[in-house]
Amino acid sequence: MRAEVEKIVALSDGERTTELQKYLSSLSNDQLIAVITNSALKGKEVGAMIKAICKGSPPTSTEGSQRRLLLYQHCIPLCESGDLQTEVAADIIGLLMLETHTLPGPSLAQLASLFVEAIKVGKMGSGKSLELFPTVLTALAACEALAYGKGELSGEQYKKQLINSLCSSRDVPLSSEELQFLVEKVLKMFGKLDLQEIPPLVYQLLLLSGKGCKKQILDGIISYFKDQDLRQEEEQGDGDSMDLEVQSIPQDQLRHVEGTAILHMVFAIRLDHELGREFLKSFKTSYGDLCPFSIALLLSVARIHRYEEQVFELLKGAIIKSFKDEQLQQGSKFLQDLLPQQCSVAQMILDTVKNSVFGWDHVTQGLVQLGFFLMDTFGPKPGPFGKTTEGSATVARTPMQQACRMGGQVLLQGFKMHEPIRGEILEQVLNRLITKTASPVNHFLDLFSDIVISAPMILLESSSKLIETFDHLSYLPLATVQGLLKAVQPLLKVSMSLKDALILVLRKAMFSSQLDGRKSAVTGFLLLLKNFKVLGSLSSSQCSQTVSSSQIQVDVHSRYNSAANEAFCLEILSSLRRCLGQQADVRLMLYEGFYDVLRRNSQLASAIMQTLLSQLKRYYEPEQDLLPPVKLEPCITAHGDQVYLQEPLAHLVSCTIHCLLWLLNMHRSAKANADSDDEEEEGYQSELQAILESITRRMIKCELEDFELDKSAEFSMVSSVGVKNNIYAVLVMGMYEVLIEYNFIKANYSKSSFEEVLELFNRYHKLSEILKEKSRKGRVPSHKTPRSLLSTGFISTLLAGLFRDSTQSREEALSVLRSSGEFVRHSVSVAVQKIQQLEETGHTDGPDGQNTDKTFRFLCDMTSILMWRYTNIPSVVEEAGRKEKRCSLSQLCLEGLLRIFTTCSQHYPDRMAQLLSAMDVSESEDEPDGNATEIHFFFIRQFQRVLFTQLSGGEEDFNSKEAQLLVSILSVLSRQLKPSSQQFDQMLTWTVKICKETGFEDSALSKGLLSLLFNLHILYKSPVSLLLELCQDIHSQLGDIDQDVEVEKQSNFAVVNMKSAMTAALLVLTQADRVLDEVDWLIARKKTQLVFDKSGSSDATQAAGKQDPVEKAATLQLGTLLTALNELVQTALLPGNCTITLLRELSRTYTILTTLVKYYIQVCATQHGTVPSRFEKLVKLSGSHLTPQCYSFITYVQGGEMSAGGADDKKKKKKKKGDEVNTVASAKLLRDTRAIPNLIFSIEQYEKYLITLSKKSKVNLMQYMKLSTSRDFRINTATLDAALQEQDDSQQTTASQEAEETQEPKKKRRKQ
Repeated sequence: MRAEVEKIVALSDGERTTELQKYLSSLSNDQLIAVITNSALKGKEVGAMIKAICKGSPPTSTEGSQRRLLLYQHCIPLCESGDLQTEVAADIIGLLMLETHTLPGPSLAQLASLFVEAIKVGKMGSGKSLELFPTVLTALAACEALAYGKGELSGEQYKKQLINSLCSSRDVPLSSEELQFLVEKVLKMFGKLDLQEIPPLVYQLLLLSGKGCKKQILDGIISYFKDQDLRQEEEQGDGDSMDLEVQSIPQDQLRHVEGTAILHMVFAIRLDHELGREFLKSFKTSYGDLCPFSIALLLSVARIHRYEEQVFELLKGAIIKSFKDEQLQQGSKFLQDLLPQQCSVAQMILDTVKNSVFGWDHVTQGLVQLGFFLMDTFGPKPGPFGKTTEGSATVARTPMQQACRMGGQVLLQGFKMHEPIRGEILEQVLNRLITKTASPVNHFLDLFSDIVISAPMILLESSSKLIETFDHLSYLPLATVQGLLKAVQPLLKVSMSLKDALILVLRKAMFSSQLDGRKSAVTGFLLLLKNFKVLGSLSSSQCSQTVSSSQIQVDVHSRYNSAANEAFCLEILSSLRRCLGQQADVRLMLYEGFYDVLRRNSQLASAIMQTLLSQLKRYYEPEQDLLPPVKLEPCITAHGDQVYLQEPLAHLVSCTIHCLLWLLNMHRSAKANADSDDEEEEGYQSELQAILESITRRMIKCELEDFELDKSAEFSMVSSVGVKNNIYAVLVMGMYEVLIEYNFIKANYSKSSFEEVLELFNRYHKLSEILKEKSRKGRVPSHKTPRSLLSTGFISTLLAGLFRDSTQSREEALSVLRSSGEFVRHSVSVAVQKIQQLEETGHTDGPDGQNTDKTFRFLCDMTSILMWRYTNIPSVVEEAGRKEKRCSLSQLCLEGLLRIFTTCSQHYPDRMAQLLSAMDVSESEDEPDGNATEIHFFFIRQFQRVLFTQLSGGEEDFNSKEAQLLVSILSVLSRQLKPSSQQFDQMLTWTVKICKETGFEDSALSKGLLSLLFNLHILYKSPVSLLLELCQDIHSQLGDIDQDVEVEKQSNFAVVNMKSAMTAALLVLTQADRVLDEVDWLIARKKTQLVFDKSGSSDATQAAGKQDPVEKAATLQLGTLLTALNELVQTALLPGNCTITLLRELSRTYTILTTLVKYYIQVCATQHGTVPSRFEKLVKLSGSHLTPQCYSFITYVQGGEMSAGGADDKKKKKKKKGDEVNTVASAKLLRDTRAIPNLIFSIEQYEKYLITLSKKSKVNLMQYMKLSTSRDFRINTATLDAALQEQDDSQQTTASQEAEETQEPKKKRRKQ
């Protein structure tokens, strides 16, 4: 053996290559293997030996390449056997690496297969030769073509096949450490692979998860796709901004790969429930790890029945928590500065909907379920007695409303994007509209309306479902019917079958036994009349824009002409005439709808006016000399003792007048081209005008006795006569109002006509006063002011005339109305009433009440008029006799302005600047800039000046109610300022100044000012320092619980005084609760973070060196709050609500301190951290200052109750009153006793966990805690001496004993 080795090396060294080749050829394979093995084991000349064999085996020849392959095939197992020295094995592998690239393709393929097999069966002992494997793969990838099976593959493809077969080596026995290492290695490889190679790798990893590392594998896959999504999003953003298409990741390719990966993962979870549990567990603690990919995966997993409920509950929790966190962060500058904005789960879900377009059918079903789940869970709930609590017009403000709206967005986007789920979404929406009759369905109506607008053609294909829904119309609540028909309206114009089906259903409903059914019929018919124009109804060009179906176009061209529409509308009108014999509610709907129909479909004027005229004639007294001019008896009906309104006569006259005035206006503007119908129209118009003039003339002549409604009449709602008189009174007052409006508009500013208007008002006012007086006398206030029938348009015109009109020619006529203070006051109060109705419902009664643009225009007019009236006519100028009334008029104007601003911020949040800019600015002022913030601040300054003037005057000039309204207006307007703006800072500075300087003893004003201060301050910085100053003021004002202690007199804020201190204390406690909410939220976030990063050492060193900013902020907040509460807990608060609230807040403070202690216990357990010195100071503060004071306060509260009880005993002379007082006192005592044990329990829990933390951290935190008082057995020596003394005295006389017994609690209280 030795000789062969030496010969081979010698031939190689002597450069005798030909001889070397011959000699090697002469050796058999076994001899060559023996030579190599022998040389390697001895470790001598093995390197030279291998070099010589390579030199004598040219890769170009078949024999040479086979010998080289033999060398590799023998050396690799030899290196792995462990028989060789480490250095020798390393040398061999190194030499082989250098020669690998010379091997031909088939040899490389064989070598690679050798490696794969060795790995699979676990023969790679030391793993030393694995260093050679990447080199073999690299050389293999460079090959052009290799035989594989019956075909050929390129080297690159062959390499992929090998990797795939290697990755599927699940049968390799691995320890947990090796498995973890392998998983980490493979996950790191993700970033280096092509997208197309990811799904098979994901599949193999999931199969590997059966052995362990489930969480690591799932997290790795999800975080990879999360990163890819982010990169893709950034590239898309950069591409948009730079006008370049630089996409390293094509979006569609990424989405398809994600879809495939999701399918693999769902399949794996379906088979391995342990994997499913691990997957859900990772999202239960925090939604911070959610991303569009993981949400899509969750929704796909929801298709597995056992996980369905868990997934939706998890997503629901994440969504609502995300919205709540967002709301908390937006409402607090302290949190905004401390933490970055959270990622929005809502946006992620909408991104998932967008991404699902790329063939993610397995996700779409989950999206539909999620959408409905959110809408059902967070939709509006029925209020008391089934009334709806929220209107759909309001903006989504609470987290619940936002979650519900998001469910709607998911469904709407899903409906637009995915054809297969459209039918199901539509069916489920319609089912809910039909079945949810007990709860509000506004959110479903809004969604349905959006669906109709976004995809009308698709809905026409599902017209059978709509027709089926129509069959239930007469059984649905009226609001649902109105919303549904409004939404369906665009479809009725293009689908004959839908329209015919609806008309059939409405005709049946007209004869329904249910009142709501008949009202629904009227609603539907009025809607049809509004939308089917008799002339120029629907041109064919319009049809072809919205409709592509040729069948429907034929329908439109053949039947939708003006003649057919006219016949159709007249037929509907004849159906509606039947309603004029039904209940008042049905008639009322008809009268309120006719005006809108007439405006939209003026060709129906003749039919509508004839209907109204004939109805009016039934109640009109044609005899000109008879009074009153209307018959009231037919307007009511009786069933037994019950009296009901049958005909809302005032509404009938109101509808007739509005229609008539509108027609007269139209004819005036279009007199040039008069129609042939003119004579007929002139006929009913002149007849109507004559009737109305006659009614006006005779109503002025009427006395209340003519209606049997004088002062002697009965108005109690208990008897049928009283009910009848009340109905008559409301009808007559309504008639007067309607006639006032008609005559004002017809008068064209003539003095005599305005005198008639004033006469009508005087009659109205007289009746109104009688009703008010009668209701005051009754035990129960029975009279509620009916809604005014004056229209919003008329109110605008009237108030503009009364306050702003300075036209010379109108001066004389307007002075008639201006001279009546009551008339002016009534006009303003009606305006305020209309604004209030707008604020509550989003619309008003009367013409154009549902038209949002017109109502907004009304608000703009009112703002301008009321602001002018309030600022330009100060109450000082008014005559002394009427001063009180005039002041209340100013207040009325202010109340109106407050309601306008509130309404605008609720219903038109984006148009506040537009509303304010519509206001006329007085000449002396500088005009505000166009900037919205500037406009808001300009008017804020105006109100600030007025309030400052109010507060600068003396006590006698001070009007509390007016000042409160001004503060409320400033509160509403200040919400429009951006917290980052300079104007906001100025507003805050001004508010602080006012609170520091205003000393009026008025608790309501103090409450308003402090609320404004808190609302502004929290958007500027944390309010804890402010709370401390206020607590010092309250302590100073109310004194100490220990009467012997004199509190240092200090006044940071003059607004806190003896009268307002208790109100201020309640407000301070409310703010303290908010601060505690924020601290609690911060600790919860830190706890979640702690669970996720258990990285250990680095965090521990950071904790030891420098405290985490979030922990530091939470500790500082609690420290300042404890100091503030320490002041309050020493304050002699009056027993009652404030005391209980303080006890509750103290209890909550200790609970949150306990939470913080538990967090530090966790930190010490997981990261071996130390307790920060700041936290130690906080513990010291709580133990040495707050806890002892809490126990003193408990004693004080209990002592207060005992004395209160003694006071109550004295009142037993007035037995009934005494009983009531005792009941209240005992209920209060029960409440107090619940608050006190809760507080004591919280303190003790805090101390219990402090002991645990002391042990864990090796820091004695309990040294700051004082021993708690024994509460069950307390001996007050002074009280005991007094009692013993009294007992001695009592032996002399029983009477004195009784007297002294009653005084005993007093002594006890005083000593304490």
